[in-house]
Amino acid sequence: MNTATRLVRQAPLGRLYDINGRSLFLHRSGSGGPTVVFLPGAGAIGLDYLNIHDRISQFTTSVVYDRGGTGWSGPADLPRPLAEVAVELRELLHAADVPAPYVLVAHSLGCAYGRRFVQLFPEEVAGVVYLDGLVEDWETYMPQLRPQKIPGTAALRLVCLLSRGMYRRMFASWPRDIREPLVAHHLTVAAQRAGALERSNQPEWLDELKTGGPVPDTPLIALTAMGVDPGMRLIMSPKKLRQLYAGKRRLYDALAASVTHGEHRVLSAARHSTITADCPDAVTQAIRDLWRRVC
Repeated sequence: MNTATRLVRQAPLGRLYDINGRSLFLHRSGSGGPTVVFLPGAGAIGLDYLNIHDRISQFTTSVVYDRGGTGWSGPADLPRPLAEVAVELRELLHAADVPAPYVLVAHSLGCAYGRRFVQLFPEEVAGVVYLDGLVEDWETYMPQLRPQKIPGTAALRLVCLLSRGMYRRMFASWPRDIREPLVAHHLTVAAQRAGALERSNQPEWLDELKTGGPVPDTPLIALTAMGVDPGMRLIMSPKKLRQLYAGKRRLYDALAASVTHGEHRVLSAARHSTITADCPDAVTQAIRDLWRRVC
């Protein structure tokens, strides 16, 4: 187990809550309910979703936050069991006086955390929007991938160097006083290491979801990103990429069919890592559509 340290002393907005001795970052806007809660992917943090959060806050309460060990939240050993993260989020929402039920908007690895939250606290979840993420049937539909190793410091520094332009483009529309510390955060070795650590526990997470009990019949919309991240071309052959993207379509078709009110939408212009920046209108529309159905 590795401990991620807090990366930036003070967040540009939001506040910290003390949850079982750990400081956790949360920012909320808007009013009304059900509340929309964003669950970041590995390597991402709450303010990465600020563009969508601000739109959602125009019609209901919206919340972004950082898990322990990431972003502006306090240190935590990474990777962590899904249940531990789900319980932490619930305690944070209660401490911040954010009442259930929630519409969870989960991205990438955040989808696994969201699935576990639904398993543990079904009465507190009105619906889920899945953004191109990890669910328990992943291995049934996807090509076999090699286990991910934690890169060394030199490799992480190279990642920081190569990703500078991507982060600047991704957050170009964010207010400057938020954009600059957010980009600076992502371009630290500590942030890149935290993301790599979180991604390293996939087999254990899948097992936890499969043995964690049934997933309730909760309304959902799943969005599939069909654009290819540049990094994927470096680690996967064209054949593997075709298998991956065909598998994603089948996986999220099955996910949508697993509940009474489920829907799968395909975003051809979106890439996995930047889905909310590539297609903000489509992501916002999916959240609004699901929110209206469960109000």
